[in-house]
Amino acid sequence: MPLKLVPPRPGKTPYYAVRGTHCGVYLDRSTKLAEERKARAILAKWREEIERGELARPGEPTFLDAAVLYLKSGGDDRFLGDYDEATGAWSGIAGELGHLPIGAIDQGRIDATAVKLLPAGTPATRNRQVYTPIAAVLHHAGVERRLRRPKGWRGTRRTDWMTPDQAFRILAAAREIDAEFAVFLTLLLYTGFRLGEAIALTCDRVNLGEAWAFAPATKNGDPRTAFLPPAAVAALASHPRGLDRVGRVFRFRKCGRLYELLAKVKEKAARPPGSESGAGPGSESGASLDFVTFHVFRHTWATWMRRYAGLDTTGLVATNAWRDRQSAARYEHTTVSAESRKAMLLPVEKPGRKRVTR
Repeated sequence: MPLKLVPPRPGKTPYYAVRGTHCGVYLDRSTKLAEERKARAILAKWREEIERGELARPGEPTFLDAAVLYLKSGGDDRFLGDYDEATGAWSGIAGELGHLPIGAIDQGRIDATAVKLLPAGTPATRNRQVYTPIAAVLHHAGVERRLRRPKGWRGTRRTDWMTPDQAFRILAAAREIDAEFAVFLTLLLYTGFRLGEAIALTCDRVNLGEAWAFAPATKNGDPRTAFLPPAAVAALASHPRGLDRVGRVFRFRKCGRLYELLAKVKEKAARPPGSESGAGPGSESGASLDFVTFHVFRHTWATWMRRYAGLDTTGLVATNAWRDRQSAARYEHTTVSAESRKAMLLPVEKPGRKRVTR
């Protein structure tokens, strides 16, 4: 049957679909359009793509196939898109690229997808929500392709960190919501582990008696043995499922539900004591926790190591949490330098001194 336009089905989907075979390629996709004229334009576009060999042929793995395998292996599901059972269509990245063979996902298509999905998005947002998820799927599928990120994708470098009061409110809220998540956040706070390193940590690589946890592979490619201060040891010792077992220490994986859990904890921690609603204007808790992300726990650990433990940049590098001074130097601004304290020696006006007028 040649390609044809299938009209909307009342009560099931408001969109036209394209169904049929062209040049040996079978297609059954929603256009996600309710206007027949625009839907026919999509039909013509897909017919041309098939003729150019840009659509996957039967048996040829598509980007959607690769994305499904990536998600089944524990990949991040936040930005790839959602499946609408009513319309039979995918949204987001999967909706734009899912029908294409892996080999057709080139720089031009990725750039166009980023602009279409996030027309008003900043380079940093497009990188995080489009380029990075696509790169992760391609890498998992064995496609080694160096992507050119959008200009300005690094955004403005920020080094937010929590005060002890803010961090302890977060931990207290987490203990009320999910005991294992509280242990997880405590580990992040007192070791400086990145999110992926903490998620991948296995029980056999934690030694509470000797107070260490070992990450065999970190972001910079080097293994790291992190010291567990008493607060971290106590938290891990109270793990709801214990550590005397095989497998990962925590049940979490990097997905939308994990970020939703953190958002729930932040919301609870931001409420004034005894309040059931969000903090009101002027509250100390209020919006002060909006900045907290999983990576802020790492920033907080590094900042506390400088402010309270007295480490300088060289000392931070020596913890093996960073490979070079340039990476660790970003925390220099979190403490008052010895040089700036020299302001104590500046002359000041003495109380009661009379001004001389002429």
